[in-house]
Amino acid sequence: MNREYHKWWSERLQRNMELLVFGHAGAKVLVFPTRRSRFYEYENIGMVKTLKDKIEQGHLQLYCVDSIDNESFYCSWAHPSGRIQRHIAFESYILNEVFPFMASKNPHDCVIAHGSSLGAFHAVNIVLRHPHLFKKLVAFSGRYDLTLAVESFHNLLDGFYNDDIYFHTPSHFLPNLDCDSRLNSLRAMDIILTIGNEDPFLHNNQQLSSILHSKGINHQLIVWNGRAHSAKHWRQMAAIYI
Repeated sequence: MNREYHKWWSERLQRNMELLVFGHAGAKVLVFPTRRSRFYEYENIGMVKTLKDKIEQGHLQLYCVDSIDNESFYCSWAHPSGRIQRHIAFESYILNEVFPFMASKNPHDCVIAHGSSLGAFHAVNIVLRHPHLFKKLVAFSGRYDLTLAVESFHNLLDGFYNDDIYFHTPSHFLPNLDCDSRLNSLRAMDIILTIGNEDPFLHNNQQLSSILHSKGINHQLIVWNGRAHSAKHWRQMAAIYI
């Protein structure tokens, strides 16, 4: 299997950013790690091995990006307005640096956004905001409203709210989305969301699913038994849905 390590200075983030590429051809899978995790997590928890056959056969090419969650949503010392700005800079890095990099390596027209846990948030958020760039979305065990406080999970913006937070909270901005071009792109997409029936964010997933239905956006919300929030479950999901 082709495996490549890449690192460059990001002008948008003003720091070095790293990523791993797996595979040589096929649909490009943009992989976001779980909260506070790194670009090598997907390989370390066995997800790459799960997809090995599809990667080696040229059906998939993975781009496993790094996270800056410790500088954005989990940067507790920063004001929430600064946290969301850092996240916005991260999205700019993905759109203006990672996407051109992927295009330079692989001309395939299919890009799949994928992530688990907070990585699922990143995948869903960027797809709903920029659907013309993607053909498929696969999100496992996600939380799509970071202002929610459920069980031990607190509001990651500490009660602060502004337009930036609104436009980066899928279950907030999607109900008011009325752009025909963006909606049509979403309606043409293959969208898969998974969640455990004991996951604390089951209701949030059901809410997002209801909003997608109200917008005429076909998708699958697949509910697994138990909490289903672990690498073991995500490997099983990946084998089925990616």
